[in-house]
Order: sequence, then C-alpha cells, then structure tokens
Amino acid sequence: MDQFIRFREDRDRQYDDPDLTPRRASESRTTICVVMEIEHANNAGYVHGGTIMRMVDNAAGIAAARHSRRRVVTAAMDDMSFLSPVYIGDLVTVNAMVNDAHRSSMEVGVRVTVESVPTGERRHVASAHLVYVGLDADGKPAPVPPVVAESDEEKRRQAQARVRREQRLLRKRALQEAATRRPLPTDPPPA
Repeated sequence: MDQFIRFREDRDRQYDDPDLTPRRASESRTTICVVMEIEHANNAGYVHGGTIMRMVDNAAGIAAARHSRRRVVTAAMDDMSFLSPVYIGDLVTVNAMVNDAHRSSMEVGVRVTVESVPTGERRHVASAHLVYVGLDADGKPAPVPPVVAESDEEKRRQAQARVRREQRLLRKRALQEAATRRPLPTDPPPA
C-alpha cells in the first residue's frame, strides 16, 4: 500500500481478512541492533535485564506480526537466563524467528548476542522462547498461517517448539487441576 494510513479505523480494516497461506519460517526473521547507553544501565554500568527483555519482546513481536500479518500479543515467555553481563557501549543484537504456529498461537525463538565494538568480540548473552497470539479486529484470538520449515535447522527448531508446546499445555492443565482441588488436611492455611 503506497499511501500513508492516517486513521486507526483505516489501519484496522487491513487486518480484517489476512492471508492464511503457509509461510516460510525465514520470512519472519527479525534482527534488532542497539548500542547500550547510560539510560539502559544501572549505576555500576551493567545493562538492566529488563532492557534486554524488552528488546527480546519487541523483536519477537515483530517476527510474529510478520508471520501472521495480524496484530499480536505476548502470551508467554519461557525461561530466560542471562549467561553474561552486558555493559554500556556494547552492541546488543537480538535475532528472532517464528519456530512454529498453531491455530492462533506462534512460538518465536530469540537469541541475544553482544559485541564489544572496540575488540569485535561476540558472545551469546541469552535465549528465550515466546508465545504470541494473533488477534482479529475485535482483539480476539484469530487464526494464523502454518509455518513451513525448510532448512534442517528450521525443522529442528519446529520439532523442539512442538515439544515445548506440549510441556506448556501439560503445565497449564496441572496448574488448573491444582487450583480446583480441595485442600488436604496437611496443607498450610491460605495466607
């Protein structure tokens, strides 16, 4: 679309009838690079983990929107461990790509690397898997296209995403069951 869309209602109409044709995983590939500055760090010069997490969420959200051609919301973030510190002056690169998609949800894999600009040294800082849900114009979950994994790496990532999805669903069911069970006499009183 060549013309700039000025009003929200006009933009909303673009999401009314998305194409659900399967898309290659590589089409969602997203990279964000940012030099860490004073505003990103604490007084010791370490970049806040929340700054990195926000970059992860932004990159993953862009990848999910590229894949689904819809508005998306973050539904979950799997474990994210920081493997090494990030400092003021470091160049942070966040790479994201949709690993797999289901009816309305998508798993996005993210890898964070840091480069020390003066030395060129690069190191892996963190990885995460996020789940996004595609939304319709009313903000309700809506169908998203399937993912076509082409390379061996993409096929491996898709297979692992399916295992993680099963683990998430099992955990969700177990938590729901635990929430509805009657307390046992040995359970501590609620706080």
